[in-house]
Amino acid sequence: MRHYRIILSIAITFLCGLSLDAQNLSDLLIGEVLVENTSGIVDGYGQRNGWIELFNTSNGTVKFGGCYLSDDKSDLKKYHIPTSDRSAQLGPRQSVVFYTSGNSSQGTFYTNFKLRNGSTLYLISNDGRTIIDQVEIPADLPADQSVVRIPVGVNEMEFKTQVNPNPTPGSYNGNVDAKTKSQIMKEQDPHGLVLTLIAVMVVFTALLILSFIFGWIGNANKRGKQGPKVKKSKKSLDGKLTPEIAAAISLALSSEFGGEVYAAIALALDDYLRGGVHDIESMVITIQPSGNGNWADKTQNFRQLPR
Repeated sequence: MRHYRIILSIAITFLCGLSLDAQNLSDLLIGEVLVENTSGIVDGYGQRNGWIELFNTSNGTVKFGGCYLSDDKSDLKKYHIPTSDRSAQLGPRQSVVFYTSGNSSQGTFYTNFKLRNGSTLYLISNDGRTIIDQVEIPADLPADQSVVRIPVGVNEMEFKTQVNPNPTPGSYNGNVDAKTKSQIMKEQDPHGLVLTLIAVMVVFTALLILSFIFGWIGNANKRGKQGPKVKKSKKSLDGKLTPEIAAAISLALSSEFGGEVYAAIALALDDYLRGGVHDIESMVITIQPSGNGNWADKTQNFRQLPR
């Protein structure tokens, strides 16, 4: 069981290493290609051959030993870059030149095929199938002119392909003096005042927005907790005895003293409200017998209660 775990750990480590290598190889790029070299660079054997430049676009070292170069899509394993050569690696943003002499016995950086106009050059991963990059060579490419990949941006590392009348094998393609946005900003604002002001404005703007949002949420919660507003009827109390007040008084007295008092107060209020009784005192009602013998006169039915 223990040996099984050890073997499994080694296998996982090996697979992770392969995935990392594959990821690094994807950072390689065919930077520049020259087919017919009549007045350019001379190789280690004193010959002028066509050449291929590979460029590392990443910020890490890439080992490209085991990869392939080919000008034939039906034979992607045309030239195998030796894995055993320790020099088959590129540092960050560095390039290397392969001479297309047609004789690979001259060394690691000499291919077994010669370039020709109108063909397509392929850079293949170490699996022999995956095409990392490719460049189409124009059929009318003049001698001593190259097909170059020039970076559009310093940070983005996006490239455009064009014909270069002044080949630059083994060196950075494009404007080496190009500056990044951060470098330009550092020159224009050496003390960082503009960046500080922008940061403060962003923070205060965010605080204002948050204050508005939380205030709106708080008001919405208050309105939700408060019930519907009840409109109170406003009645002007100007000291006059209205029928509503008289009815309220009669009901209160009825519940307190009984039916006789209720009847008396009701009749008194009826006379008062109709103008039959005129008292000088304010808010005082005097009840007096009418003195007639009308059988319908309710005052005749009153009985005297002892005090």
